[in-house]
Amino acid sequence: MRFSNSFLDEIRDRVPISAVIGRRVTWDRRKTNVSRGDYWACCPFHGEKSPSFHCEDRKGRYHCFGCGVSGDHFRFLTDLEGLSFPEAVQQIADLAGIALPQPDPQAEKREKERMSLLDVMEMAARFFQDQLQSAGGAKARAYLRDRGLTGRTIETFRLGYASESRNALKESLAGKGVPKEQIEACGLVRHGDDIPVSYDYFRDRIMFPILSSREKVIAFGGRAMSPDAPAKYMNSPETELFHKGQVLYNFARARRAAQAGAGKSEAGTIIAVEGYMDVIALSQAGIDNAVAPLGTALTENQLDLLWKMSPQPILCFDGDGAGLRAASRAADLALPLLKPGRSVRFALLPDGKDPDDLVKHEGRAPFDKVLSEAKPLVDVIWQREAASANFDTPEKRAELEARLKQIISVIADENVRRYYQQDIRDRLNSFFAPAPRGGNDRRQGFQRGGGGRMGQGGTPQGPRAAGRGVGISDRLARSGLVRGYGDLSALRESVLALTIVNHPQLLLEEYDEIAAIDFENRDLQRFWSAMLPAAATAGANLSREYLVKRLSAEGFDGLLRSLDQQIRNARLWTATEQAAMEDAREGYRQALSLHKRTKALRLQKIELEREIAEATEAGDAGEIEPLLRALSEVQLEILRMENQEAIIDGFGVLSGRVKGAAVSHG
Repeated sequence: MRFSNSFLDEIRDRVPISAVIGRRVTWDRRKTNVSRGDYWACCPFHGEKSPSFHCEDRKGRYHCFGCGVSGDHFRFLTDLEGLSFPEAVQQIADLAGIALPQPDPQAEKREKERMSLLDVMEMAARFFQDQLQSAGGAKARAYLRDRGLTGRTIETFRLGYASESRNALKESLAGKGVPKEQIEACGLVRHGDDIPVSYDYFRDRIMFPILSSREKVIAFGGRAMSPDAPAKYMNSPETELFHKGQVLYNFARARRAAQAGAGKSEAGTIIAVEGYMDVIALSQAGIDNAVAPLGTALTENQLDLLWKMSPQPILCFDGDGAGLRAASRAADLALPLLKPGRSVRFALLPDGKDPDDLVKHEGRAPFDKVLSEAKPLVDVIWQREAASANFDTPEKRAELEARLKQIISVIADENVRRYYQQDIRDRLNSFFAPAPRGGNDRRQGFQRGGGGRMGQGGTPQGPRAAGRGVGISDRLARSGLVRGYGDLSALRESVLALTIVNHPQLLLEEYDEIAAIDFENRDLQRFWSAMLPAAATAGANLSREYLVKRLSAEGFDGLLRSLDQQIRNARLWTATEQAAMEDAREGYRQALSLHKRTKALRLQKIELEREIAEATEAGDAGEIEPLLRALSEVQLEILRMENQEAIIDGFGVLSGRVKGAAVSHG
């Protein structure tokens, strides 16, 4: 029996590949990360003692680094259990709770017709490519050249040209024996009862082939050459092949690029930009992991496609009013759908610039900078609600709190919703905190008396607010993490160093990231320079005992004792030897994430303060104001980071579990 591609995709999407493979293997607890859908086991296809068999739910694929086997749900069952393909499909369909389609001659006929339509679309794409290179395509080639596109880029994206003729494509296809019914079914001509003679749908336009996930041409986008055209951009109509809200431009290429760049900064994520030319310009600049919706606001189906490629895609919008409104709509779309390990970030371009503008003259660096400053979803929600109003009365503050609670309540996942509620509470507490005794009134940001201003982050603005240092909240000051310590970063560095020594298995999972940790403490810098070579030469002997022995022999015995005492005094149990591996892993990841983010924020703060000083000396008042706003936003973010639950008590609470016993926190 032949199964349609759409049916196979549906059951694959409904059943995680780990659920299929997990019935035949035992997952390795040390290397597996369930929250990321990342699983490791000893390979069921060949005998081995250490796990080299890997599968990822997000990709729906498995691969063994020992024997080289790889495949999907169906391949696993056919190769391991000797099932026929229909039997494998039956098993996966049963797991998905979907009945197999009954043999339907009409359905099979439609599937054959659909394949025929794909052939017609391929013929159309080649026709448009030929037209671009013909004498009649000269002005289109000039346009693309003026946009800075190279011949290789034009070929890679298969760009073409539809001439001004009403019948050029129709006649070309008809001349190759394509029936008019198929030409019409592909959406390549305008036809209907009110149109006596059908004519080409696209005329005098640059043509962008739109590909399916299997890289088949399913539709076209057309960019008008004439400034008088009623629509600058136009897509194919809805057809059997093409449903606009379920397709992303450049999906297949971006997915490959994201998979190849997994773990390499932003190369492993997916970036959603606004249009075809943005995607193409970024690709020419070396950024291949970008996609675009097809001229409409992002849909739920398109967001789901993004999540299939990346757990935290970046949505990139213009920094003007329209871009901010689009970002707001996307935030509202994403909120109800959030799950652990599934969110979005937002990157806003400079006002009046698009990705094409940024990379055309200076390469990818300016766009990479925009991506590095991408904001989490919760920041977008906070800024939208808190940045543009005044809160000079208790009623208005209560209204803001009620509105934020209502917005967050739509998150379906209970755990994600709880953490969002906690984050918003912390922001509100910081935002509405009373002024310190003898200090400036923080509530000048409420515009009391009309004297304050609200910045982009919903933070108090103005010279006095911006110049104020960022203090530690009362709750943070009472927490175990900072009691007796004046520097959060120093303690966090101690957590990172000692966790790795006590749980060197982490080196096998995260070596590149661990090796790149940049310590500020000089003792820890020297310690790290000794620890990494010791671990690298350990081989199969890598263990806590081995590392401690080697490091003690090199004179770090006293530092190890000091680190251990420091961690125990602060009750950060996940860094201790007794912590369970899963808790140590989670504590390390939290600490590293906070370490990186805090360091970046402090560097940003120092740079902004330097720029403010230079602008003040130059007497440039117009330059000072935006710098002050940016500085205040960074200060609020530093304060928010210091108030995060992960810092306050996340490390200590996690390791209530230890290796074989409970830790007493008393």
